[in-house]
Amino acid sequence: MRRLLLALPLAIGAGLALWLSWPDHDLWWLAPLGIGLLAVAAHGAGVRRGFLLGLVTGLAAYLPALHWSGIYVGDLPWVALSVLQALYVGITGALCGLLSPTRTSPRGGRLPGPLPARLPYPVVVAAAWTVGEWLRATTPFGGFPWIKVAFAMADAPILPLVRYVGTPGLTAAVALVGGLLAVAVRHAAGARSARRSRPTALRHTALSLGSLLGAAALLWGPALLPVPTDGRTVDVLAVQGNVPRAGLDFNAERRQVLDNHVGVTVEAVRSRAASGVPRPDLVVWPENASDIDPVRNADAGQAITYAARTAQAPVLVGTLRTDDQARIKNTTLLWDAQHGPVAAYAKRHPVPFAEYIPYRSFFRHFSDKVDLLTHDFTAGDTVGVMDVPTRAGSVRVGLGICFEVAYDDLMRDAVHHGGQLLAVQTNNATFGYTDESYQQLAISRVRAVELGRSVVHVSTVGASAMITPDGVAHDRTGLFTAAALDAALPLRSELTPAARIGDLPVWVGVGLLALGLALRPRRGRRGRRGRWGRRQRPTRGSGTRLTEPSDPTDG
Repeated sequence: MRRLLLALPLAIGAGLALWLSWPDHDLWWLAPLGIGLLAVAAHGAGVRRGFLLGLVTGLAAYLPALHWSGIYVGDLPWVALSVLQALYVGITGALCGLLSPTRTSPRGGRLPGPLPARLPYPVVVAAAWTVGEWLRATTPFGGFPWIKVAFAMADAPILPLVRYVGTPGLTAAVALVGGLLAVAVRHAAGARSARRSRPTALRHTALSLGSLLGAAALLWGPALLPVPTDGRTVDVLAVQGNVPRAGLDFNAERRQVLDNHVGVTVEAVRSRAASGVPRPDLVVWPENASDIDPVRNADAGQAITYAARTAQAPVLVGTLRTDDQARIKNTTLLWDAQHGPVAAYAKRHPVPFAEYIPYRSFFRHFSDKVDLLTHDFTAGDTVGVMDVPTRAGSVRVGLGICFEVAYDDLMRDAVHHGGQLLAVQTNNATFGYTDESYQQLAISRVRAVELGRSVVHVSTVGASAMITPDGVAHDRTGLFTAAALDAALPLRSELTPAARIGDLPVWVGVGLLALGLALRPRRGRRGRRGRWGRRQRPTRGSGTRLTEPSDPTDG
């Protein structure tokens, strides 16, 4: 119990550090530090205590980071989502507690002789975070990958690594840094406690310094990796039209939202013409720019056609479509100035509890807010890519609507199907003046580097930006303002190493954890087996201490 009480403040500090690493705090360097704090706390803790410590870390991180999820619907959805996410960090803590190299036996005694072969602890930490985060990103109901360690790295020197290993690999690398920091701390404590034995103290000191140097090299070394940004350009105009008011009823005046986007588009095009700047090749509007179905409502369609003809360019329009079976789909339309809608993409991953309610009758017992969503959205079944004819030539645009940008497979599909430019259309009006908008913009920045594509990140209310393939956000807008963003963005067609390997880092992590389990000492029936198979009995009071290794190789 005493050891647990000592470890709990470390777990809380770990969670708070992770929270502060994400936007809009952007203290990216706190992410490996937070992972390192949990690694120190969970070392040798076993499954149950490791799970508890991970859960505490997750709660300390996600409760503040996801506060935006309940700003207009009450505390229950926010707390429930945060607890669910924290449970996966609990799994990570349990894996670290179970597989950490230690002299404590499965029965709590002390292993005699040399330390049994185990995975290096930084490798355990990296694999546990990679697999735990993947589980969180895929389960339940398709997962919620919003707050990833990798997404905190948009401004970090390690960011170029994501081009080669993807977001799972980037999370693994940051977690490996955290594991190295934890080992450095443990060996520093070991050097201090072994002052009477100079050789032992020197070994601990060398291992501590070596771990710190390895962490620094892994964190700053990737800044030297090449990130290509060349390619023929396309002139894109992104329109942030704004809404009458923030909140769930942002579209109570749906025609006003549409008119806002038409007006900002027309004004921007005329301003360009007055300055002698050619008209854009492509106009991109955000999700929900027209919640009036412009195919079924002629007046809405005429407004969009007017904007397209003024720009003399096709417009990507975020709208809601109702098909012949009365199914509602969150849709992007490609609107041609002469022919109207010529292509459509329906969101493949509607957000559970936001765009559809799974098991509605069951969850109604916990909150009547489930009935705020009166109609469930239907998922699309085609990959989000469109061939867009422009004055600069045909451009194949990959699409992600709102939260889809956080899903690895959906965004990889877009480039595997030939996407040369990515458009992320989103609506953040329902989250008010919170960090949600900035968290999403950071995700798009990481995606740009990972997939080697320019990204048009456009919101109804901000934050919007034009992102080049090096992850730099240009012309970033504020919240709840009307704005037009204009940039000549490079087009690229290559598949990055990250796009090619997909989830390989996850399966490497699974394999490493399986190896760690295979190497773990087995308990016997009446005692435990020593290194040579003889039964050993635990020695009273022989458990290891939290902050120092009992052998230079322990950790």
